[in-house]
Amino acid sequence: MPNIIPLEKIENKILLIRGQKVMLDRDLAMLYGVTTKRLNEQVKRNIERFPSDFMFRLTKMETEFLEKEGIFDDSLRSQFATLKKGRGKHIKYFPYVFTEQGVAMLSSVLKSKKAVETNILIMRTFVKIRKLVYSYKDLADKIMKIEKEGNKKFTEIFRILDILMKEDKNKKVKEIGFKC
Repeated sequence: MPNIIPLEKIENKILLIRGQKVMLDRDLAMLYGVTTKRLNEQVKRNIERFPSDFMFRLTKMETEFLEKEGIFDDSLRSQFATLKKGRGKHIKYFPYVFTEQGVAMLSSVLKSKKAVETNILIMRTFVKIRKLVYSYKDLADKIMKIEKEGNKKFTEIFRILDILMKEDKNKKVKEIGFKC
C-alpha cells in the first residue's frame, strides 16, 4: 500500500491535551478526505462506539489556547461546512478530539478505501510516537544513573578539596620580598 500521506504530516497533527495524545476532528477529516461536518455526523450516528476515553469535546479555553498557538487557521471555527465565510467570528461548536482508540474506532465508521488506508497510517504514527516516548524514558533513566554516579564522585572531590583548604589555612604563609 503506497503512503498517501507522509508520516511527518500525521505526527504534526497529534496533540497532547489533558494528558492524552489526540487528533482534532478537522485534522482527521482532512486526512480522510471528508468535511469535518460529515465526519462528526458519522460519529454522532454511531455515538455508542465513542465513549469519553475515545473522544471528547474541547472546552472554550482549550479551543482559544489552540487558536492562539496557531493550531487553527485564521479563526476559531473548526466546522467550516456549518459556518459560512465572513459570518461569525467565534466557533459555533467546539471541536472534538479523538484519542488513539477513537481514531481506531473511526475506521469502523468511515468505510471508504482512503479512510482505511489513512487509518492504518495514523495508527502506525501513534505506535511510532509511543516507541519514541519509551526510548526517551530509557535514555532519561541512563542519564539519571550517570548523574548519581557523577554526584558521588564530585561529592568526594569536594570533600578532599575542603580538607586541603583547611590544611592551607593552618599553615603559616612565609612572606616573600624585601623588608625596609
